[in-house]
Amino acid sequence: MNNPLLSIDNVTVRYLNNTLFKHLTFNISKGQNWALIGESGSGKSALLQTIAGRFNVTGGEVKYHFFDEFLVHHPTDADGLTHHKLIALVESKHHFKNRSNTSNFYYQQRYNSSDSEDALTVDEYLQSIHPAAGEGLYWNIEKVIETLNLAALRSKELIKLSNGETKRLMLAAALLKNPALLLLDTPLTGLDVQTRAAFSLMIDEIIASGITVIMATSPYEIPEAITHIAYLQDGNITQELTKSIFKPEHFTQNTADNIDKEQLKALLTAEPKPTYTYIVKMNNVNIRYGENQVLKNVNWQILPGERWALLGPNGAGKSTLLSLINGDNPQAYANDIVLFDKQRGTGESIWDIKKKIGFVSPELHQYFPTDNSCLQVIESGYYDTLGLFRPSQPKRTETALKWMQALEIDKYARTLLKNIPASAQRLCLLARALIKNPDLLIFDEPCQGMDAHQQAHFKQIVNTICTLSDVTLIYVTHYQHEIPDSVTKVLKLEKGSVVD
Repeated sequence: MNNPLLSIDNVTVRYLNNTLFKHLTFNISKGQNWALIGESGSGKSALLQTIAGRFNVTGGEVKYHFFDEFLVHHPTDADGLTHHKLIALVESKHHFKNRSNTSNFYYQQRYNSSDSEDALTVDEYLQSIHPAAGEGLYWNIEKVIETLNLAALRSKELIKLSNGETKRLMLAAALLKNPALLLLDTPLTGLDVQTRAAFSLMIDEIIASGITVIMATSPYEIPEAITHIAYLQDGNITQELTKSIFKPEHFTQNTADNIDKEQLKALLTAEPKPTYTYIVKMNNVNIRYGENQVLKNVNWQILPGERWALLGPNGAGKSTLLSLINGDNPQAYANDIVLFDKQRGTGESIWDIKKKIGFVSPELHQYFPTDNSCLQVIESGYYDTLGLFRPSQPKRTETALKWMQALEIDKYARTLLKNIPASAQRLCLLARALIKNPDLLIFDEPCQGMDAHQQAHFKQIVNTICTLSDVTLIYVTHYQHEIPDSVTKVLKLEKGSVVD
């Protein structure tokens, strides 16, 4: 290998009681930048975490050649330094802490003004990051803020960032470390169209600054600056090829599948449904946090059986709007909002609202506890709790298993949520939303992290549910091709206002 940067030779990788890789060999030379592709669960994220030093590696040998070179050029910075300081991993989940650093954030915290003050601001968080090397570094705070378009967010608390804004901040924080190796796990998920379009140019600049990039991504979202592709299958690197000969269509799964419509119909018609005049009725809704107005004079009526796409760039106010419907935002009481024919503030509880709604969002995935089995997670949807805190009921467990079968994840039924691939975790939370056969489904970027087959299968499931039932749907995505065919109406937000 000419000019080696990283060499992994014939190692076994374990995590907990699981063997993730056997006889793993993967070599990277200077000037190479890699994309990792493959089906969900094939080992892409595990390979990134292996390189980052998160897992137990036995046998064989791992050499971090870039660290040896760093020590030669920065002898004064070497005291107590390890190769881990020169690696930055951007994962699908963030690991932000409260200002007191005593506990993690919780799901509704972003909507409660007094609690959200315990979070660092974007500026404070970036100031807390220190690179391994000393002065004259390419990536400084002003540079990452400009590159990642964070200027308007500098004084915003971390907990109040949208999913896409959080993604940009995590990448900015990684660049501030000025690493030798930047590992990106599906970095485009959650980013709006404009940011995704700028991403390829951003990768060009990152690589030009001397950073080597390895990213797990879709075959159809590989930046131009990537030079090599590794295809993973069942925990093995089965192909390595140069970008110049790579054809994404050769690595796309057959997405044709069959859905058991009779089983779905039985699940959807288990209980009679109430009738409503309005599912949602909002009149001149305004939401403000201090000087920042998040929603401005929003009017929206959703009738029973309507299927809506809620669209807009990162930070447009979509999540805040959904929080008013889902009962998580206390400012709903200060606005003219009708949910399921009842005016907010006339005596209905949050739980009265939640039992009518099946809800999935990236934030829910971020904060959902992972120590339940997948069956328990799905059964918790009956109670709208983040986890199952009561004994399982056999009939409800049986229904949970049927939904797992419909979503092709039943093999994980007895496995802890934390021990399955992130894409399968998301499908479990989708099953949790569907299990009580709610009157309203809210799917906020539900396909994040899924491979092409899972996305197509889920889209087909949603279309079939809409065909077999009169469920009302709100669907949020940044990818036009993910929107189900059953969606016929669109509400678009921009800077908190409804636009045509």
